[in-house]
Amino acid sequence: MSDFDAAEAAGAVRGGAEAARGTGGAAGHVTREAARDNPGEARTNAGADGRPQIRVLGAPRAPIPERVPLTPRFGGCASGAGIGVGAGASGEGFRRLPEWLKVKLPGQGEYGETKALLRAQKLVTVCEEAHCPNLGHCWSRGTATIMILGELCTRRCGFCAVAPGKPNGFVDWDEPRRVAEAVAAMNLRHTVITSVARDDLADGGSTIFAQVIRAIREKSQTVIEVLIPDFRGHAEDLERVIEARPEVINHNIETVERLHPLVRPSARYARSLELLKRVKESGAGIKAKSGIMLGLGEQPDELRQTLRDLRAHGCDLLTIGQYLRPSTNHLPVIEYVHPDKFANWGREAEEIGFENVASGPLVRSSFHADELAGTVRPGESSKAG
Repeated sequence: MSDFDAAEAAGAVRGGAEAARGTGGAAGHVTREAARDNPGEARTNAGADGRPQIRVLGAPRAPIPERVPLTPRFGGCASGAGIGVGAGASGEGFRRLPEWLKVKLPGQGEYGETKALLRAQKLVTVCEEAHCPNLGHCWSRGTATIMILGELCTRRCGFCAVAPGKPNGFVDWDEPRRVAEAVAAMNLRHTVITSVARDDLADGGSTIFAQVIRAIREKSQTVIEVLIPDFRGHAEDLERVIEARPEVINHNIETVERLHPLVRPSARYARSLELLKRVKESGAGIKAKSGIMLGLGEQPDELRQTLRDLRAHGCDLLTIGQYLRPSTNHLPVIEYVHPDKFANWGREAEEIGFENVASGPLVRSSFHADELAGTVRPGESSKAG
């Protein structure tokens, strides 16, 4: 359980923070009860400055993001879940990469143009923040996955390179405009938007997600895929994103159920499955997508059960890739899975009934997402027109 989950569960809404949060790009307040009664409340209940008012969880602080020290992440979560599972990890360094995981340095194709455009709009990408090995490949194709809601995550997952921190309720309300302008300039047929987890916000960041989707719609005909957090299981926050009508909603299960307390200590296996089920049963015609990492110590029967669970909950599209350790503070790699095994798992997933599967050592959630969703055929340009 994250600090923000605990604060909400205890009903900890601190007073006196309104003045500190009423300036700049900060979020204001909206009650959780009002948001439940009307899923669009956080979007439409604007303050005097015209910005949505969203309640900020935790103790009152100025809306200035703060980084927190990067500490070892293999001791489980604050609740005690997962402690001891990775006890032997702390003394291990990096293992030598096999040949199939070595990639070319970036700099080819449209790499420079993509980087310049993202810098000009002051946008963050998960490609950089998560140390994605495919950055050079994707940027050279003129594609990138934009990460909204800042660069600091309120969670400390054992596998993730994104920096942990305390956003303290800060929200950049101009971000939807800049994202929409960047997407239009990139002229993509398929666009992927993701975010950090924002457990400091009562809406989990869903309001900005919806605003970004609508802003893109105003400037581009691109297919929109969003990779979202679990919003702590709050159905109204997911509904806010569904109402904005992206074509694909991705939420990664990441690993098998047994390893969740270690790999995703602030998430829940069943909660992620329920999110995918709600997407599929929404009636909005949105494709549900998820992703799994291999190499964390999962067993074949466990992985097979996860594939069945995903499909039983309506998951249409699936990515399977190799876990790579970002630093010695993160979980160790237990196995570098051979490409032949990835191919076998891909075939098995297709036999289970997934509409489309991408399975390989370097596959990531957004890797060739346009091809996986059927927006383009393999080998076709990602650019429109």
